[in-house]
Amino acid sequence: MGGAIVTSIQFLKPDPSILARRDDIVSSLRSVLPDEAVVSDPVQLRAFETDGFTAYRRLPLAVVLPSSTEEVAAVMEALARKKVPVVPRGAGTSLCGGAIPQEDAVIVSLTRMSRILEVDYPNRLARVEAGVTNLSISEAVSADGFFYAPDPSSQLACTIGGNIAMNSGGAHCLKYGVTTNNLLGVTMVLYDGTVIRLGEGELDPAGLDLLGLVCGSEGQLGLVTEAIVRLIAKPAGAQPVLFGFASSEKAGDCVADIIAAGIIPVAIEFMDKEAIAICEAFAKAGYPLDAEALLIVEVEGSDKEMADQLGRIVEIARRHDVQTIKESQSATEAALIWKGRKSAFGATGRVADYICMDGTVPLSQLAYVLKETGEIVKRYGLRAANVFHAGDGNMHPLILYDVNDPVKRQKAEDAGNDILRLCVDAGGCLTGEHGVGIEKRDLMTHQYNDTDLDQMKAVRAAFDPEWIFNPSKVFPLEGRGETDGGKASADPDTRPSPMEAAE
Repeated sequence: MGGAIVTSIQFLKPDPSILARRDDIVSSLRSVLPDEAVVSDPVQLRAFETDGFTAYRRLPLAVVLPSSTEEVAAVMEALARKKVPVVPRGAGTSLCGGAIPQEDAVIVSLTRMSRILEVDYPNRLARVEAGVTNLSISEAVSADGFFYAPDPSSQLACTIGGNIAMNSGGAHCLKYGVTTNNLLGVTMVLYDGTVIRLGEGELDPAGLDLLGLVCGSEGQLGLVTEAIVRLIAKPAGAQPVLFGFASSEKAGDCVADIIAAGIIPVAIEFMDKEAIAICEAFAKAGYPLDAEALLIVEVEGSDKEMADQLGRIVEIARRHDVQTIKESQSATEAALIWKGRKSAFGATGRVADYICMDGTVPLSQLAYVLKETGEIVKRYGLRAANVFHAGDGNMHPLILYDVNDPVKRQKAEDAGNDILRLCVDAGGCLTGEHGVGIEKRDLMTHQYNDTDLDQMKAVRAAFDPEWIFNPSKVFPLEGRGETDGGKASADPDTRPSPMEAAE
């Protein structure tokens, strides 16, 4: 590849009329919030210019830090009158660029809304503010024998609001489901400051599933300020086991056979040789460095239940020429096994910059997609570490590159796009839990046709007719006019899209 590097990800050009009114917009925000809750100094704004997808940065117009639903509503009412774009933000751990702002947008950061408002054990639920970290819910109810199930690797930092935006999962989603399976209600502020409540704590309420629509909508329908989440009783016991295999294909086939046998462990996690070495160097977890692939399989229940499940799983693993079997013998060993997996993204960051993919594939295609992923990365002259939730086919290849080398950065993006197309072609989808954001936005046409996308845009416009929330995300920019990288290609469909009609 020669010549200038033009990355595939672009943003809409900022609206000059909004930029010209910056002082007026900031002043209106200060009129509804305490002075310290409005950030407008360019140096301080640097802290909000990117998220976990650090290859791209934009300095926002301003940042607000409200402390209540009422303050969020006042902010949205003020911004709606001026038609200023809004970017919702939690902890900024998004790996798809979901919280990256634009120069004419105001970030609404909910990190100050971090209270657990109510715990209701008889009904097994908790009502929390959107800025509560994922892990803090489990910590708050642990002594009483409960936990909150979704556990993404960033659960120490990521917030419930962000989890809802991206429908996050985690290692234990195989048994307990992702965020949508554990969400019982939300309080949400619409584009004009209207406050609505969806769900009152019921597991399966009657009527339209608007709550399911909001979960995974990537902050484009409204700003979630509170949530009602499901609490689950802790199991009698849990035990993770390590399995080492001679190839990724054998490990992938083993996963498919475990699920096909009707066994549902609480988690099945996969690492390839590159990831094993990286995580072992960091966590010293005792991972087998001679294995080409590693599975962490965790079962839970009574001692008898765990023994029965493990016996069947070990039998299946032996049919796939398992080389190493290591059962945890104590809580300390179990924690160490999980430390390596939970630290995978951070440990990889010590070795190189990386782009983390999030495609999901049918389990029957897991071995094939793993092999093809390796071939794709090799064609671009790059390395990748594969670590992912194998039980539900949610793949997370980490493509290693040097962010300061524009050629390698472009190769990493191109390789990632090829991998995501592979996932869709294999019968899967573009994202399992990270979201579309800006990272996968221009691949949406590979999974969805124009009719599909128009339907999605119509739903979005029903909630936010001015298209204020989270611009440049999820939907391709075709038909949106100029981007900051040049003219966007025209939409071949001459009918105005719901998005264009809304604008």
